[in-house]
Amino acid sequence: MKADLHIHSTVSDGSDTIEQIISAARNKGLDAIAITDHDTLSHLAQIPDNLDIKVIGGIEISAVHRLSNTRAHILGYNIQKPGLITAFTEPILKARNTNSEKQVEILIKNGLRIDRDKLAKADGKHLYKQHIMDWLVSTGQVQDMFGDFYYQTFKQGGVCAFDIAYLDAADAVRVIKEAGGLAVLAHPGQQQNFWLIPALVNMGLDGLELNHHTHSEKDRNTIRRYASRFDLFLTGGSDYHGIYEPQPFDIGDFISDESGVQAIC
Repeated sequence: MKADLHIHSTVSDGSDTIEQIISAARNKGLDAIAITDHDTLSHLAQIPDNLDIKVIGGIEISAVHRLSNTRAHILGYNIQKPGLITAFTEPILKARNTNSEKQVEILIKNGLRIDRDKLAKADGKHLYKQHIMDWLVSTGQVQDMFGDFYYQTFKQGGVCAFDIAYLDAADAVRVIKEAGGLAVLAHPGQQQNFWLIPALVNMGLDGLELNHHTHSEKDRNTIRRYASRFDLFLTGGSDYHGIYEPQPFDIGDFISDESGVQAIC
């Protein structure tokens, strides 16, 4: 099976709807995809039935190792008790929305025109900085989604360069396991958090994301060694966000290792 097991939709910080994603996956000849929206399982109720392609509802929990402040995103698949996940991640959804609303206020004070009522929101509820940037580009106030304005405003000490406190990575793995799911460390090469793997394995980690557009051959070799050492399966995916990420990759350009397909699909 050809499976892209890491895709984001409009339910979080992706620009494409679930229907558009399914259509693109079908055109790419994929057998299965996973919608892994950030910190929510709301899309579970939005996936159509009786499709000719398998669509799995997953999650990517935005997490961190608190002592070192190292980012560690945790993918969850085949969740049996979604209520446990929702209770765990709801605070971060609210915090992110509050954070983005504060960024809107700052931008308005700095002379930008923003109609709060017309901003797109994840699942119609939660505002991300990508939605703010999309508005600024579509209204002609900023030229590019990820040009100089973005990096000078939301990064590099800019006026909107502040973030929220993320969930604990070990707790994220624990909750996914308590919910009957499979826990996978997302793109460890991107965040260079390989050293966290043994501790996450102790919490129940099941797999590692191998095929990701940020991974070098050195990263992939390191991931394979950890997978062999701890008997973990390997996944992969495009980490697709549509126009909401500065990446030239499409759905299906990165697919899962067969071991991950067998475990999840």
